[in-house]
Amino acid sequence: MPKVRTNWVKYPDGWELIEPTLRELDAKMREAEIDPHDGKRKCEGLWPIFKIAHQRSRYIFDLHYKRNEISKELYEFCLEQGYADRNLIAKWKKLGYERLCCLRCIQPRDHNFSTTCVCRVPQHLREEKVVECVHCGCRGCASGD
Repeated sequence: MPKVRTNWVKYPDGWELIEPTLRELDAKMREAEIDPHDGKRKCEGLWPIFKIAHQRSRYIFDLHYKRNEISKELYEFCLEQGYADRNLIAKWKKLGYERLCCLRCIQPRDHNFSTTCVCRVPQHLREEKVVECVHCGCRGCASGD
């Protein structure tokens, strides 16, 4: 969870531009955490949280690497303050992981037969066309999709 804004932290230039979006995503995150998960499977209760964390990280990644709208200093500040996932962004920079949904999908220890998640399989190679990841609810994050 990102830290609460105080006077102790010096915010870099450009923070005013991204702050409203990050505050909106924080509000959505709080809503998702409070939302009751009655009638859902145990794993489905965490899916909205994973989705919002992915959105927040992707937003900062796109602003810095794709659109070049924020400075390196502001980007590093966001990573240090916990607004984005540093490890997930590091994977997005690598070939083949550009659309990765979460880090649990590529960890072999969390899956049967020490492989990756079914959402990492390209859609044209799947036996079932509609598949949801058990960990985060992703329907397909393979680079070839």
